[in-house]
Amino acid sequence: MKDSLKKGLIIGAAGSAICVLWHHLLTKKMMQLAMDRVAPQDRSNGKMRVSGSPEMIETTEIVKKAAGQLEKSGCDVVEITAHDGISLIGHWCPCEEPKRTIVAMHGWRSSWSHDFGLIADFWRNNHCSVLYAEQRGQNNSGGDHMSLGLLERYDCLAWTNWINEKTGKSIPIYLAGVSMGATSVLMASELELPDNVFGIAADSAFTSLHAIWKHVSESNLHIPYALHKTGADRMCKKRIQMDADAASTTEALKHCQIPVLFVHGTDDHFVPVEMTYENYKACTSEKRLLIVPGADHCMSYLVGKSTYERIAKEFWEFCEQAEKESVDLSLKGGNHYAPALAPCLIP
Repeated sequence: MKDSLKKGLIIGAAGSAICVLWHHLLTKKMMQLAMDRVAPQDRSNGKMRVSGSPEMIETTEIVKKAAGQLEKSGCDVVEITAHDGISLIGHWCPCEEPKRTIVAMHGWRSSWSHDFGLIADFWRNNHCSVLYAEQRGQNNSGGDHMSLGLLERYDCLAWTNWINEKTGKSIPIYLAGVSMGATSVLMASELELPDNVFGIAADSAFTSLHAIWKHVSESNLHIPYALHKTGADRMCKKRIQMDADAASTTEALKHCQIPVLFVHGTDDHFVPVEMTYENYKACTSEKRLLIVPGADHCMSYLVGKSTYERIAKEFWEFCEQAEKESVDLSLKGGNHYAPALAPCLIP
């Protein structure tokens, strides 16, 4: 009896140890994928991949073609140094007689041309100079790690300062981002931005590191996030010397003082559309919401192009008119005033 009990305890202890080790290794791989420049090696030999529908393949080809065209458009490659010494690379595409400048922040494990190739012509045709940033820890920018917005928010500020040094402060600046880039610009909303940053456009933003990790863990891997949270916190701090909950979009937006355009597709399988609803609700500044039926992750422009372009133009017009009226009233000694942004739109 004693031998059986002892054997059971040993088996139980061994099982617990294996379980703890498995969760540690899984969390480690998740964090490598989430934050490291070099992703963990895929040992599935393609067995876990899905070929995709004809529609997905067609979309991929459209995006790829647009990316190639943007890369050949003659943008100047520029370099700045981030607040923590990291080298950041950007692609400066000035236009003649610019009405505004856009700082474009791409998404997680993506690139400037892939994420903005589709919309580049629209910006150019509407007198927008654009600084396409390469996010830290990716592509040609320095750094061994991505931080999913925690450090990238300061890079947004660095790029706006670079633009003002190059072009002066007379031209409005807008921060625009998709996916992780959208989270970055929303987190930047609480920073002390230059006065000529008139607005923010965020497409498919998640709310925080823990929120997106929880979604991926439970929705994709079907594993309770509580099993990973402590380990994820520890590994995050080891990489960037910052807690995973050091910032969130919902907290930043409580302090935002400039208009924000929120965009998301209803069929987003990576960042749930509910996160944009959370961001919209948290935002205390003027705001507008564009929800595109049928659009997957960061595909709202492709799916709802005409509506997207109309709303973007209306947003710029609102921001620039609001600033003009505020300045006019200030010069006349009146109270600071801005007209109300149109109600949210859900096509």
